[in-house]
Amino acid sequence: MDEILKVESLSKTYGKGENKVEALKNVSFTINRGEFVAIIGASGSGKSTLLHMLGGLDRPTSGKVYIENEDIYKLNEEKLAIFRRRNIGFVFQFFNLIPVLNVEENISLPSLLDREKADKGYLDEVISMLGLKERVTHLPSELSGGQQQRVSIGRALINKPALILADEPTGNLDSKNSKEVIELLKLSSKKYNQTLIIITHDINVAEQADRVITIFDGEIKSDKSI
Repeated sequence: MDEILKVESLSKTYGKGENKVEALKNVSFTINRGEFVAIIGASGSGKSTLLHMLGGLDRPTSGKVYIENEDIYKLNEEKLAIFRRRNIGFVFQFFNLIPVLNVEENISLPSLLDREKADKGYLDEVISMLGLKERVTHLPSELSGGQQQRVSIGRALINKPALILADEPTGNLDSKNSKEVIELLKLSSKKYNQTLIIITHDINVAEQADRVITIFDGEIKSDKSI
């Protein structure tokens, strides 16, 4: 199989002495290209910390993360930021849209940060797939929660990353919108052969994945294919 992500003995410790918290303890696993993996666990289990490590948003205390065979934590901050922008798409629970930019501008943002013009054909394709054609000039404040999350999915897709990392992407949505957002993420994953990793506490979301990794107290408790 074509391995896209490899995690080796990943640990993250916060604080010292009595205040020391081991958020991750010696976590190792691999994920193949095109896989849809759900990472589940109770609040405080370490799953969001793990996602931040996989995405290069926070450096581990020890261990390694390889994406496309690149040891990402060997990169300096500037190179890591560029690598992240070009290879990883992020979808967050709170959307994180820029309030003064419209739908099209928010989706195009990673390309603009790369000093590139978004591929217009691909941009239109993504907007159409997300059902946002009638909303391209709207600001985030003029959109529903479900529409805002669609925009954040578009932003995650625009640089054609190999890896999509979604942190509780349905956490602020009702059940109808949650279902639609997961369907869209699955559709884009299949259509563009992207690897999708979702952090969730929603068992309905997890059951749609190819594989479920359960985190408990900073360690992998189980890793099962569905």
